[in-house]
Parts: sequence; C-alpha cells; structure tokens
Amino acid sequence: MQVSAIQFDFIESESFDVRVERILSLVVDEAEADLVVLPELWPNGGFTYQLWQSTAQPLSGELVHQLQAAARSASVVLHGGSFIERHDDGSLTNTAVVVERDGSLNAVYRKIHLFGFTEGEPKYLVGGHDVVVADTSVGKLGLATCYDLRFPEMFRALTDAGSDVFVVPAAWPASRIAHWSVLARARAIENQLPLIALNTAGAHGGVPMGSASLIVDAMGLTLAEAGESEQVIRAELDFTHTRDWRERFPALGDRRL
Repeated sequence: MQVSAIQFDFIESESFDVRVERILSLVVDEAEADLVVLPELWPNGGFTYQLWQSTAQPLSGELVHQLQAAARSASVVLHGGSFIERHDDGSLTNTAVVVERDGSLNAVYRKIHLFGFTEGEPKYLVGGHDVVVADTSVGKLGLATCYDLRFPEMFRALTDAGSDVFVVPAAWPASRIAHWSVLARARAIENQLPLIALNTAGAHGGVPMGSASLIVDAMGLTLAEAGESEQVIRAELDFTHTRDWRERFPALGDRRL
C-alpha cells in the first residue's frame, strides 16, 4: 500500500471554502498513492471552538461530497481527516470519513475520546461509541483520532477487529509533541501493526501545532517523518512484512488478559 499523508499548514486567516479547495487540490495531486490521509479538523480548526457551530456540516453536506469527488478524481482511498458534523438534533461530533476510489462512502468514525477534560471538546461535542475498522479496497484501516492515541485498549480492540493498519489524524499541539511519537510507536509495537500518525502544522485557534507526522511499520520503525512545515510524507506499507514479523515474534499469542 502506497500511503500519502498530507501535513498541511493551518492558516487561521484562510476562509473555510478557500482552505477546502486548497487542501483537496493536494489530494488530487497524490494520484499515485493508494491511500491519502488528511489531518483532524482540518476544515474547522482544532481549537477554534467559537467557529464550530457556524462551520459544522451534516454527513450529507457539501464537504463530504467534495471529499468524495477528490477521491474519485485521484482514484485513491481517502481518509478525510475529520470535521465537525452537525446532527439532526443539533449535537456536534468530531467525525472522520473514509471514501473509496470510486467516491463511495466506506466508513464513518466519530471520535470516542474527547479532549479538554471539562472544557474544549467535551463542552461542545458528543463523543462516539463505536470502534470502527474500514474494510477498504487497499486494506482494513483501524480508525482513531488524536487523543484516542492515549488509550491503548482502543487500539487492542481495533487489532482484534482485524485492522491491517492504524490511521490516526490529529491536531496535536506543540506543547505535548514529545508524547506524540512515543505513543504512536508504542501503539504500533504493542499491536504489531503499522500506524499512520498525521498531525498539522501552523496554529489552531492560536495554539501552535506540533507537526512531526510519522508513518511507522509493525515493529515501530519509522518509514517517513515530517518536519515542522507543510509537507506530504509518503511510505510503502508491506502487509507481508507485518505477517512475517508476527510469525517470528508471536507476542500477541501470549496475551493473558
């Protein structure tokens, strides 16, 4: 599987519509990939709480249609990062979608672990409940978002559900970036699965983002890693390598809990 992960620079002065057009043009440019991944809340902003109501869209809204068109145009499987979804009852969720090469909607994951304790996401959003593995034409994607990375039991559940690779879009701040790569490698190592951890550059709501996106293999070894600025990181994931590693080091078979 050829993966392209787009770590883009979040520009706060950029309008929602201009940002969507700019980022989806980057998706179309990655037509040689099998899987393209976007970051968490890239259209809305991760800490721009005051904008969430006005920029939220339903699952049937224009943003998802645009993601579908971009996937179809590039003929890639597209993990659309996440956006603020508005539901019929007025509630909001942090929602990720996976779109197939033909533009069909493959999977929807609503972020389970909301960050901010009594503030931030828990104040404005409703958390999801379902562990989701997207069974796509390029493999089974175990879906998680940002703060989920701190909860190993979720990744073990995704492993048990048959994931081939974990995909973790994020808006992870620079102040805690030291945790980011350690947790990403740990989730890969303990489950013996590759992991795509895609962060954002720039700032969300005045909060500097940590960048440092990375793709690691089933042994936790780095295949690609980003710097501080906008860039696309690319890597080839070999699921045969994952199977070989699990056969040579069958640690998961020794589970007792």
